[in-house]
Amino acid sequence: MAGFASEMRFLVPWGHIAAKAWGSPQGRPMLCLHGWLENANTFNKLIPLLPKDCSYIGIDLAGHGLSSHRPTGYPYYLKDYVSDVRRAAAALKWNRFSLMGQSLGGTVACLFSCIFPEMVDKLILVESSGLFPAPQGYMRGPEVFRKQTPGSQSATGDALPHLEEWEKLLIGSRTVIENMMDVEAKQHQAPKVYNSEEALQRLLKANSHLTEESGKILLERGATKVPGGLVFNRDVKVLTHTSSSAPIEFQANYLKKIQADVLMIIAQGGLFRKESIYSDYLAVPLEALRASQKQHFQFVEVLGNHAVHLNEPEFVAGIISTFLNKNKSLKANL
Repeated sequence: MAGFASEMRFLVPWGHIAAKAWGSPQGRPMLCLHGWLENANTFNKLIPLLPKDCSYIGIDLAGHGLSSHRPTGYPYYLKDYVSDVRRAAAALKWNRFSLMGQSLGGTVACLFSCIFPEMVDKLILVESSGLFPAPQGYMRGPEVFRKQTPGSQSATGDALPHLEEWEKLLIGSRTVIENMMDVEAKQHQAPKVYNSEEALQRLLKANSHLTEESGKILLERGATKVPGGLVFNRDVKVLTHTSSSAPIEFQANYLKKIQADVLMIIAQGGLFRKESIYSDYLAVPLEALRASQKQHFQFVEVLGNHAVHLNEPEFVAGIISTFLNKNKSLKANL
C-alpha cells in the first residue's frame, strides 16, 4: 500500500489543506491527524501495516506540512483545527468515518468527535489523552489539574473550577496575544536556510523521541528546497498556538458526547511517562472515558516513546488493526 500513496488538496478560503491518501478510495474511510509541528508523513510506516480494506487520508493541519498558513494576524486555535477536519470531510463527501490522531492530532480528533458525534464511528488516540491541553512548547494555559482526594468532587462531576483558576486564564490570554505580536514583528525576516543535515539535526534536537529515519520522513513533507538548501514549511505562528482555555476537569464532561468506539494507545516511555511534567494530564480523561464509554473504550499501553507509531509501528499496528476489524460496517461515502 505504501507505494500507492497519492497527493490531494482541498480548497479552503485561505488557500488549501494538503492531504495524502493510501489505499482504495472505495475502502472504509479513515482520516488521520498528525502531531504538533509534524505532517501527514508521520503515518508513512504505520498505514501500510493496517487493514487493506480502508481508505486512509492523512491531512496536514493548517500551518503544517504542505498546507496553507492561516492569514497574517490570525492565531492557531484548537477549534480551528477541528474546522479543518470538518472541511476535509465535506470535500471528501464523508458523512461517517473513523478518526485516528497522534498527540495534538488526537486532541483534535477527540474534540471533533464531541462536536460532531454522529460523524465518527471509531476514534483512535495514539499518545494522546484526547483532552490534553497542549504539547510542550505551547502556551498551555493555567496549571489547573488537581489530584482527586477523598471526598473531593469527581473529575467528571459538574462542579465549576475555583474562581482563581478561571482568573489565570486572563494571564494566559495576555501571553498568547503578546507572543503573537512578537512573532508578527519578525515575520518580515527571510526564513533561515539549512542544508539537509542541518535541517535534520535541528528537527531531531527539538524532538528527541524521533529516530534519524523518522526525522527524514517528516522532513520530506516538512521542508521545501530553495537555493542553498531547505526551509521549514511550518508557519512560525504555530509556535504560539493556544488550546482550549477550559480546565481539563471541565473538558472531561465533553467526552459524554462521543458515540464512537474509542481506542487509546499510550507508550510507556511517551508523553505521559511518570517523570514527565505531563503525567498528571492522563488520569482525568482516562477516568471520564471509562465512565462514559464503558465497553466501547479500550486502553492499551505499549513499549516505545512519543513517536512509537513512526519509529516502531509494529508495536501498535496489530492493536489498531484488531480494533478496526471489530464490527466492520462502515462504508465510504464518496
